[in-house]
Amino acid sequence: MSPPKPAPSMVREREYSARIPESSTTDRPNVRYMTEVGNGSTGECVGTCMERLDDQHAAWLARTFGRTDYLPLTHDDAIALSQAGTVVDKYKGTHLFREGGDSDAAFVIQEGEVELYRMSLSGRSVVGRVGPGAVVGDIAMFRDQPYLSSARAVTAVRALRLERGALLPLLLARPVIAMRWLVTGLGQLEATQRSLIRLMNRTVLEQVADLLLDEQDRFGEVKLSQATIAELLGASRQSVNEALGRLKDAGSIDTGYRRISVLDSRALGAASSM
Repeated sequence: MSPPKPAPSMVREREYSARIPESSTTDRPNVRYMTEVGNGSTGECVGTCMERLDDQHAAWLARTFGRTDYLPLTHDDAIALSQAGTVVDKYKGTHLFREGGDSDAAFVIQEGEVELYRMSLSGRSVVGRVGPGAVVGDIAMFRDQPYLSSARAVTAVRALRLERGALLPLLLARPVIAMRWLVTGLGQLEATQRSLIRLMNRTVLEQVADLLLDEQDRFGEVKLSQATIAELLGASRQSVNEALGRLKDAGSIDTGYRRISVLDSRALGAASSM
């Protein structure tokens, strides 16, 4: 059961009653839902945690968080991780956190896409874009340093917010969760290294082809706009548009509104290493 989404003009608050025996409610913690609307106001919906809701979030964590083929989470592990955090919903354009802010929590993305960016004198620089299963804010939180970048919801986002005081004891007590967290972080570090390698002594065409190979889903779809691709590569929109045009003319891709379809991965791979 998902929490209700408040209308942009107002925040509604409602209690959820448990559909479990009254005697068992004292043994179960509360689940807290936070929803932020576009104007920055925040509503909170607090209710007794239901078994069905626990199982829903635990099942999602077990099948999505980190490498699911590596040290599978037990049901108790998944429940413990789910109950340690707060489920937050963010509207498009709102932030999970901002660069320079106090790093009091990390976030596991459940639904939607999040853009990571930094501000400089020349403007905003996008440093990454992540989706379901990714963790953001944890490096700064573990180091007790301000957030290194801002995390903005590109779409509607649902995430599990884990505060330092709840997460650290959990990782110490449950080594499987700790290892899955480590593997997730290493995977994102590897992706960052690939991004740096992509930018080294390569043409825009090669960079674009390599990015499309990395970002395509299992259906060969890349849901990135040309502007986002340009930001991720630090290139001009014109040069990215020209590269996409050449790849389309070669039959490697097809393009549409905020969508790119990979038609020939082998040809795209050859273009990325010309």
